[in-house]
Parts: sequence; C-alpha cells; structure tokens
Amino acid sequence: MIKTTTTDYDAIVIGSGISGGFAAMELCTKGYKTLVLERGRDVTHGDYPTAMMDPWDLPHNDKVPQAEITTHYPKQNRLAWWVTQANKQWINKDDEYPYEEDERFDWIRGHHTGGRSLMWGRQCYRWSDIDFEANKKEGVAVDWPIRYADIEPWYTYVETFVGVSGQKENLKQVPDGVFLKPFPLNCAEQHLRENVAKKYPGRVVTPGRVANLSEYKPEIHKGKRGQCLSRNRCWRGCPFGAYFSSQSATLPVAQETGNLTLRPNSIVQEIIYDATSGKATGVRIKDAETGKQLNISARIIFCNASTVGTTAILLNSRSEKFPNGLGNSSGELGHNLMDHHYGMGASGILPGLEDTYYSGRKPTGFYIPRFTNIDEKTKKADYLRGFGYQGEAQRITNAPEGVIGTALKDVIFSPGAYRVNMTCFGEMLPYHENRMYLDFSKTDKHGMPLITFDAKLRDNEHKLREDGVKCAVEMLEAAGCKNITSYNSATAPGACIHEMGTARMGRDPKTSVLNKWNQMHDVPNVFVTDGACMTSSGTQNPSITYMALTARAVDYAHKQMLAGAL
Repeated sequence: MIKTTTTDYDAIVIGSGISGGFAAMELCTKGYKTLVLERGRDVTHGDYPTAMMDPWDLPHNDKVPQAEITTHYPKQNRLAWWVTQANKQWINKDDEYPYEEDERFDWIRGHHTGGRSLMWGRQCYRWSDIDFEANKKEGVAVDWPIRYADIEPWYTYVETFVGVSGQKENLKQVPDGVFLKPFPLNCAEQHLRENVAKKYPGRVVTPGRVANLSEYKPEIHKGKRGQCLSRNRCWRGCPFGAYFSSQSATLPVAQETGNLTLRPNSIVQEIIYDATSGKATGVRIKDAETGKQLNISARIIFCNASTVGTTAILLNSRSEKFPNGLGNSSGELGHNLMDHHYGMGASGILPGLEDTYYSGRKPTGFYIPRFTNIDEKTKKADYLRGFGYQGEAQRITNAPEGVIGTALKDVIFSPGAYRVNMTCFGEMLPYHENRMYLDFSKTDKHGMPLITFDAKLRDNEHKLREDGVKCAVEMLEAAGCKNITSYNSATAPGACIHEMGTARMGRDPKTSVLNKWNQMHDVPNVFVTDGACMTSSGTQNPSITYMALTARAVDYAHKQMLAGAL
C-alpha cells in the first residue's frame, strides 16, 4: 500500500551532493519549505571515521584485501588508486548496487548524505564561450542555449561562497574568478612554469584552483567551515570544514533557516506526473529501511541525483503522456552520455634542485589549461576540442633496498631529485550513440530496473589523446626533465568521475530535454541542474558549473513562483 504524506513541501530536491546541497540552500534561504531526499545513509559533518588516522592506523597498510575487493568492489576497483581503507566507507559495494554494461563504464559513486561532495577532487575552473559556442561552430550535437555572459555572475556568486583558491592568469579559455590566495607552486613546479612559458608561450602552468579555504572568512564562508591545514587527506572528509562539501557548507546553512527537511534512506522511484495540469505533483519513494512506499507532493522538483541517478529516475517515471520517461518527447533522455577521459600523460626526473626545500603538504598541485583549438592559431587538423593537465612535482624518496640502521637514516635524510607527473584530461564529444538506459527485465534489491551503459571513446578522443601525450613530453623536455616516460592507456567512460549529458539543455524542445533555465521543456515545474543537463563536456572539471547553473535555476524558479507561473 502506498501512503500519501500529509505534509506538502514547496520544493523537493532529489539528491544531497554538490548541486543538491546548493539547490537546498538556495531554496531554503528564499523561504521555501524544502525536502531533500537522499537514497543513502545519513552522514553528518564530522562523521568521518578515518579523517584523523595516520597511515599506520589503517589496516593492511591502507590496502583492501583482494577477497574483499572480489566480493564487494570488482568494478569500483577498476581504478587502481580508488578503493582504500581510508575511503571505502564512501564507496558503493558493487554487489549491493549492481549495474549492466553493453560497453564498459566505470560508474564510481557512493550513496550517503553529501554524495560525492565528500570525495571530489575540488578542482574549480570556469567554462568560457570557447566551450559554450563549440557545438554550434563545429556542427556537433546541439547548441548550448546559454553563453558565458549568462552564467558569469553566478560563477562569481558561488565561488564567493564556496571559497576557491587560485591565481589569476587572464586566459580566455579558463576565465579568472573570485579567488582566495593560491596554494603556491613548489620550486620544481615553478621551474616547470617558467621553462614551459619560454618555449611554449601559450601553455600556462598555474596552481590548481581548488575549493579549499586558503583563507577563512567566516562572514562569507558560512556553515561549518575553517582554514585549510594542508593535510591533503580531503577524500576522507574534513572535520575542519576546510574544503567545500554539502556537510560543511550548504546543508548547515539550509538547516539554519528552519526550512530544511532531510530524509535519508529514501529511494526515489519516480516523479509523479499529472496530465491535467501538465506538471509533476511530487515523487514516489521507497524507504530503504522499511520497504514502505510513500507519495510526497511539492510545487517544484529539483533533480540532483547525479547525472546517471537523475536520468534513471526520469526514465523510470513513465506515464501515458511520457511512456519513455518523464519529459522525453525529444527522445534524447539517456543519450549524449559524456565523461572526461584520462589514462594518458608523462613523467620525468627534474635534476638540479636538490638544494631546495619546502615543508608541509598542500591540497593541489599544478594545472595546465587547454591550449589547442582555442583560436585559428592553435587549430588542429585531426581532432576537435582539447585537453588540460593536472599534475605535481614531488621529491623522490631515497630508500634503497638492503640499507639499514644508521646508513639508512643518513640516506633517507638526503634530499633526492624531483619527479614531475603530468596527467592529461581530454574532452569527450556528445555522441547521440553514447547512452544509458534501463533494463526493465532485471531489477535490484529495491525493485528498481538496472541501469545499463552503452558508451565508449571514439575516433576524435583517440586522436586527441595522442596529441595530449606528445605535448606532455614536450613540456617535460622544455623543463629539462630526464628519464621521461609516457603512457596512453585509454580509460573507459566514467573513470574520470565527471559523467555529463543524458538530459541536455538546448534551444529546441524537439532535440533537447531542458531549456536555458534547466527547466524541462515538457514539465515546467521540474528542473535538472546536476551533470545530466550538460550539452557538451568541456575540458575543465565541471562541478563549479553545476553549482552556478543550480543557483541560477533556483533564482529563476523563485521569480516564476512569485509570478504565479509555477
């Protein structure tokens, strides 16, 4: 028996991660009674069990035994660096959350309050008109319905609240933002910056722009925030609130308004559509602990369950009007699935700085923004779009085998050379053929149809990768590195954990799911502001763009509600 709640909400937000938390905060501060539905368990700020552990405190030297990997994490562990004792509490077990693959897809996720905002890489880079205009100029997929000018003030708004450290570089492909002081390059990274600039003036090595508070301003960084201590243990959860997460920032601010209701263990089965009004009336959930179903109503619904999670809910929301999923009159729902791709780059030994020292850690290394196909001068004949790099320079540990006692102490206190590692992140085009869909013949333990992936890298991505590796080697050579090695091991989509597309924005309801306000063309009181809305994937990390689009969409919805349109 399905029960109907006696409490109506102004708004329902599905998902409590990066964009869901921001939607909740914006709605609550505007005075709306808001229900946030999280399908996983509740995690409150500070409930981070490994945050204060040292390496020797972690079982098995931070390794997860192979038997445990085989039973619980066979797909999550495809990323060799991902599943550890320090962070496995944030990672879904594959045997509890199955999915299917026509083509391999590394779907990395965790179900709990805050979602992947607890584990994200915190890299924040604005997109530019080079990104928003690319589809139209190149005749790829559909045109974005917005340009940089539409989102620029919202970047400023969210960056101010989030707190992004970084260095202004005046680059048109990655516009400057509102930055806290950067975590500076170390001497080897600075050496790389200066020597790359001499030989390749269009290539800029800059400190990574990250959502870690290098400066804490309590009047701006509200919630449960604090100064970053550069512990570099961010993916375990930060008890100091030094990096931006739903737990440390948006949800506490939403809670303070008195308008927030957070309901964990709530699996959204579908969004309920009313053909008479042409709007959604609410959602149907299943309580993961009791198994009971419940209908909950609201005036507007924000979908922020992650790219894949949101689209799975929409595809499962079938009605006579929308037999193939809510708001899917275009037939594009589930298509145009994207991710960034990596597994290519280079590393080398940088000699000559053995007499230089630095102390402590930092939560980011360097970033090299895209430098190909940004104008006629940098245009490439054999591929579209571009790539950027994330990397770091670290001292090589001197720990030779067979040396013990005083001799070992002497050698490990002698500074070694620096190793420079440079990983390339490439853009993936929005191919209609790359998709996810639901297999209704198979269900999980909650009775939900299994999500199935059918997406892969194609010719453009492979040609881009070859140039990405070549350019990495060039820059290491320019810096004077020795013993340079390169690699190009293509990763499956999903591995970059930047899933995008599947409910894209566009100008034409016949070819897109959402309009320029992230509002469904077909169902005006449903908004999608997580990665599902993206019309192309850009080269930059996307999370700050999700937050900017979310704040912008809430502002629009607020004005529409005041006008009586929603």
